[in-house]
Amino acid sequence: MNKLLRQPYWFVALLGLSLSACGGSGDDETSPAPIDPVVTYPSYTSIVALGGDTTTFDASNSGHGFSTPSLNLTADELALHLRGDTNFEVSFTTAPNDQHPELDGLGPVFNNADCNSCHQRDGRNSTPFLAADETRVKLGSAAGIFLRISKAPAEPCTVGTADNNYCAPIKVPDFGDQLFHRGVLKARPDWQDNAFVGQADVYLSYERHDEVYADGRTISLKKPIFAVENPYDAPGETLQSANVTSNLLQDDVLMGWRNGMPVFGLGLLEAIPEASILANVDADDSNKDDISGRANWVFDAIKAQNGDSTPVSLGRFGWKANTPSVRVQSLGALRGDIGITNPLFPDESIVGTSLHDSYLTRTGFVDTGEDVNGAPEASAEFSDSVVFYAETLAVPARRNVDKTAVREGARLFEQLNCSSCHTPSFVTKTSGDIGGLPMSESLKGQTIYPFSDMLLHDMGEGLADGRPDFLADGNEWRTRPLWGIGLTQTVNPQAGFLHDGRAATLEEAILWHDGESKTSKQDFMALTQAERDQVIAFLQSL
Repeated sequence: MNKLLRQPYWFVALLGLSLSACGGSGDDETSPAPIDPVVTYPSYTSIVALGGDTTTFDASNSGHGFSTPSLNLTADELALHLRGDTNFEVSFTTAPNDQHPELDGLGPVFNNADCNSCHQRDGRNSTPFLAADETRVKLGSAAGIFLRISKAPAEPCTVGTADNNYCAPIKVPDFGDQLFHRGVLKARPDWQDNAFVGQADVYLSYERHDEVYADGRTISLKKPIFAVENPYDAPGETLQSANVTSNLLQDDVLMGWRNGMPVFGLGLLEAIPEASILANVDADDSNKDDISGRANWVFDAIKAQNGDSTPVSLGRFGWKANTPSVRVQSLGALRGDIGITNPLFPDESIVGTSLHDSYLTRTGFVDTGEDVNGAPEASAEFSDSVVFYAETLAVPARRNVDKTAVREGARLFEQLNCSSCHTPSFVTKTSGDIGGLPMSESLKGQTIYPFSDMLLHDMGEGLADGRPDFLADGNEWRTRPLWGIGLTQTVNPQAGFLHDGRAATLEEAILWHDGESKTSKQDFMALTQAERDQVIAFLQSL
């Protein structure tokens, strides 16, 4: 790493002043101003290498700023990463595909046909928008957003055991725990009228409200509203039907919308020692700061496959920390979002449902989740490469750390107590496995700055989806890592923020904070316009 980047803030600032005196620009936004000795800046103010030695420094103005391999991979690891890169973008087809059997197995119901569609250029996907003459839009092939579904539990599940399926969401009968709005040609029994429709149609609309700052400035916020119609078990039916019969449209079915999230830096997050994450748990708010992070303990498919009697691990990934590892997250999405079975998830996501049974009977297609050799549709080699790719994408370096607005924004970020949930740094472990396999040397012993405590927090009713997920309740969400967030719309100009893409800007995302973060939001709203701009400048530097 460049030795300059390791220097303390005062050293970098003084060096900037000396360069300015030797003929550099005197512009306050490019050269550091003298430091007020009374002002204390957070230790992370001038940190640049957010991913330690994995950091890439060439992403500033690139639409592919999230797609660089970690810089410290070996030659063999780089080759595996690049194979994974290719496989990440593979678009699967309906079975059977006699010319390319390695590509078939899509669906028969699914959300997208490839990984990249939900994680465009390894970042967030595009937020669906409505034209001026539209009141709602139907989700189709361009949507990277989908719905999680489950039955409401009779009572909150607080301790996971084998008897209660470890508090996993309760599947909707004949549907499962994820709603697939797309389908292959004959996926549905009524396919003549609903070609390429999956389990149901999903429509998106928005409702809006205003937030008003102390200085009178008004910001309009939009909240997505989803309507599910035309389920396969009751074609044409809606919630407004006189007699609702579909399993999907019953009053006790919960739905939570999910947006595809960035996939860089994931291996580093998994390499954070469990004890380091748990050290920040404060479920009872013992320090009385109104922040009470909780851990989510979730079913671990890897442990179950290995015969562990208690297949539960700390949740780290997903919007509600509902998956324990990059491997479970990646291969679960391969099977769930796309319909491609793999060694960890060898059964179709809708196996045993009347929709799948009907599809096999009506079409005669061999699409039971197995290839011609009786193995899962995605090979171990394919699966391993995709997982390793997600584990070893580089974290982009920070930018503009010497600008006054960015430095002041870091100070305000700390003053607003944002760092109580967005914990700046961790050090990754130096030994052990991730996802049940040996950890790459590139991930070991790295000082990283993800700005997340990896824990669950109550974010208030405005963001709530009301749907529990293992130990996470309907108001809780995992703290999103902030690293790379300033490049989000450089990588994809149509990307939105938060779990459903509702926020078009970082400012809007802040204004949706509530619950445990309510005080921080209110304090942000009480700042002057210049100070709010400084907070945003700091976030844009990450």
